[in-house]
Amino acid sequence: MGMLKKRSPWLTILFLGQLLTATVMTRFEMELEKAIVLVIFIPLIISSGGNSGSQAASIIIRSLALGELQLKNWWYVMRKELATGLLLGSILGVIGFFRVLLPQQTGLYDHGVYWIWVGATVAFALVFIVLWGTLAGSMIPFILKRLRLDPATASAPFVATLVDVTGLIIYFSVAVMFLTGKVL
Repeated sequence: MGMLKKRSPWLTILFLGQLLTATVMTRFEMELEKAIVLVIFIPLIISSGGNSGSQAASIIIRSLALGELQLKNWWYVMRKELATGLLLGSILGVIGFFRVLLPQQTGLYDHGVYWIWVGATVAFALVFIVLWGTLAGSMIPFILKRLRLDPATASAPFVATLVDVTGLIIYFSVAVMFLTGKVL
């Protein structure tokens, strides 16, 4: 019963937060109708941000628990994770671009005449989403610990929910930037 009491409030809050995902999708509904190809990459985009954030959170929680990091080290961690997130995002961005390029060039899938812009959208969105996921994942355990809450209970799910919702906003915003005047 103690675990239920400890976990259920977080899961309820996170579920309510996840409802914002539908709100974001509704906000960009017209863009999705015009460029349905964007839908294909939503799972890739969302999972990459959530995975990078959860990974960062796990590493920070472990370091906090082992005493390798203290609350006062947050700025050092943020600078380090900024560089790490940018590099990880760039690696995944290149892979994401090739995910568009290879099927297009081999004839396995036609992403349309503006396929290179779709690839750029996926690539740049991945850079920013993984960077954001890594930063959120590394900072949320510090925030929770500072609030005297257990980072191990809520960090990874909270990061995943936050990055899911904001990741969609980032993805669709990048799509609007790259695809307006083309497919949008």
